[in-house]
Amino acid sequence: MKKIVLSMMVWASVSLSAWAADVPEAGKEFDQVAQPITTDQPSKIEVMEIFWYGCPHCYHMEKPLETWVKKLPADVYFKRMPGLPNPSWAPMAKAFYAMQELGVSEKLHTALFEAIHKTKTLQPNDEAAAIDWMVKQGKLDKVAVEKAFKSFATNMALNRAMQTFRASGATGVPSLIVDGKYITSSTMAGGNDAALQTVDYIIQNVRKDKTSKK
Repeated sequence: MKKIVLSMMVWASVSLSAWAADVPEAGKEFDQVAQPITTDQPSKIEVMEIFWYGCPHCYHMEKPLETWVKKLPADVYFKRMPGLPNPSWAPMAKAFYAMQELGVSEKLHTALFEAIHKTKTLQPNDEAAAIDWMVKQGKLDKVAVEKAFKSFATNMALNRAMQTFRASGATGVPSLIVDGKYITSSTMAGGNDAALQTVDYIIQNVRKDKTSKK
């Protein structure tokens, strides 16, 4: 009988250890951002991906992220922001905001990733080539595209992207920021799926916190 009880205790201990191992840990799988980041809708939980079109890891994150976004509950919303840690990333950040301004993001977002990583017909640091690509793929007027790349709105957005990257404390992309307070990534969590599971865990805790403050 003692052996059975002992076996049950050992099994319970192992099970609890395994469960604990699956729970993301602050300072490992996720962390606080360097500085709080203002979100667009304070009443909801914001998940923001900081990414770069030239990043192969961001490209491979697209499919699992797209699937995950489709299942988000009503109190959570998703947005993207191009990473801008240095000037060499600016052409793709401009492309992102130009596509938004011209209303072709849904049509060209994935296509731009594929032009860089799948067909390899575009270099991410070539702004002139990006403009020509957008004109052709989006069937757009070149003057309109050039204006969107250099517009006041795009320049303002670039400044915000630089500030946000710095405030997030991100050391690479893709990084995921939850509610402007917490950061995780594939590197921190141990893979794309693990990063999204970590975001789910953070969302649950942020939701509890918001509910307790009402």
